[in-house]
Amino acid sequence: MPAKSAVPAFHRAAAAAAAAGRRTAGAWYAGPQRAQDVLAALGCLALMALDLPGLAAADNSLNGPLAAAVLAAGAATLLVRRRAPWIAYATALLFLGWLHELTLVQFALYSVGRFRGRRAAVLATAGYVAYALAVFSVPGWPEPRAQSLSAYASLVVPIGVLASVVGVAASRHDLVRELEARRAEAAVLQAVQEERTSVGRDVHDFVGRELTLLTVRSEVLSLRARGTAYGKDFAELADTARRAHLALNEIIVQRGGPSATPGLDGLAALAEESGRAGSPVRMELDPQVHGLSPLRQAAVYRVVQECLTNAAKHARGETVDVRIEADGGQLRISVSNPLPAGLPARAPVSAGSGTASMAERVGSMGGTLTATRTGDAYEVVATFPRG
Repeated sequence: MPAKSAVPAFHRAAAAAAAAGRRTAGAWYAGPQRAQDVLAALGCLALMALDLPGLAAADNSLNGPLAAAVLAAGAATLLVRRRAPWIAYATALLFLGWLHELTLVQFALYSVGRFRGRRAAVLATAGYVAYALAVFSVPGWPEPRAQSLSAYASLVVPIGVLASVVGVAASRHDLVRELEARRAEAAVLQAVQEERTSVGRDVHDFVGRELTLLTVRSEVLSLRARGTAYGKDFAELADTARRAHLALNEIIVQRGGPSATPGLDGLAALAEESGRAGSPVRMELDPQVHGLSPLRQAAVYRVVQECLTNAAKHARGETVDVRIEADGGQLRISVSNPLPAGLPARAPVSAGSGTASMAERVGSMGGTLTATRTGDAYEVVATFPRG
């Protein structure tokens, strides 16, 4: 619209990703980003269309249909504002000098600040201010010089600066969101890696002990069978056991880390600790689960431990129900707790890293883990084979 009747209009993107906004690749953006660009272009065109009669009257080279086509072509440059915001910027300067139109400038400066950052926004704003000053100083401007310079100082400059500032602020907000997302992703990956290391350490401690016994027994049998028809077979068995133990030492884990994860015997102390922290525990333990291997007992301990930690964070003071039962060939662990009134409807999981580590541990056992909110309670269920 013309300078004397310009109305600031700024496009606010709802969920634009900072990384995608800063890329200069030629790929055409799809989904929400593309829809936002279309809405921005349509909004800009609608605002400029309010002044179609004035534009056609002020510029004898444009009639109504031609003016509409020119404005539509200018607004269309906003469709590529993410990968090429300078196109919209150059078109906006052309409109300013030719049609005295300021609306597209606002969208263009915002786009430069949003998708090219602070330095580009400062450069674009300075160029716009200098260009507008030159245009307003050209003889033949529709208004007297004093009035045009007054409009320049009170309207043109603030509009451009404000649009750039809003764009830069949105860019910084996108950057913060991107950094937070990467930090959360890194935390999940670290938790998974730590859980893998813990699983490997437990495999070393529990399976390695059995391999040691197997090696010793096979060597004894090899000595006893020496000189018999089975001597060679027992010697090969002893050699295989030694090589398996060596491979376990070299590949699974590095020794020297924390001690192995406790098993079912550590659950009582875990429940007592949770009670002291303000979250009492009611535990039901199926007697059949005592026959689990040490590795699976460690998995049970880790799942219950993480669930009690989550309960202490999100349901402090509430009683936590823990059930560990054998269901045929499957082991089922369920941990549930009531949720305090006023808690958001989403599942109360902190950053996802604890749940990721539990899922990694259960997955290594060939099982599955689900964490859901049911009514006014939060429940985690893990199942995996008993043997």
